[in-house]
Amino acid sequence: MKAAGVLAALGVALVLQTTLAGLTMYGAALVNLVLVAVVYVALAYGAVTGLLAGAAGGIIQDALAGGVVGVGGLAKTIVGFFVGVLGAQFIVSQPLPRFVMFVAATVVHEFCFQALYAVVESRAFTMHYSTMLTQALVNGAVGILAFQVIEGAPGLVQRRQARRSDLGRRRF
Repeated sequence: MKAAGVLAALGVALVLQTTLAGLTMYGAALVNLVLVAVVYVALAYGAVTGLLAGAAGGIIQDALAGGVVGVGGLAKTIVGFFVGVLGAQFIVSQPLPRFVMFVAATVVHEFCFQALYAVVESRAFTMHYSTMLTQALVNGAVGILAFQVIEGAPGLVQRRQARRSDLGRRRF
């Protein structure tokens, strides 16, 4: 069941990311939904699952995006593992710590990604800090929204069923 949920989350993130590929700022994506999915999985299921989700999601995203295959996969693998480790060591169950985790994971991912590209392509290490910060904040907001929706969905169904049964009793 856990594997199916992780694969579904990565699949939805990959489909949405490729659909929203035109949503950019200065040539860089405003949101990295695959990274959001990897961080979510790492926080929800731990370091090993985050590592595997990062490797799978990153490699598939690299293959779909073109360029050097494996750079994004390695960066997401590193981030998925460390987010899972930190999520197990600290209490990350409230929106603010989760937001900080999503933002920090985005910053670390971008540094790893740019550093690996600089090494592979033998070029200078360059960062666009404003774009990275914007993406980090958007990723944080999307990640918090994802947690709220996924964690609130079971309770929503139960509340709706309870409300329907209350309305049925009142009518008679």
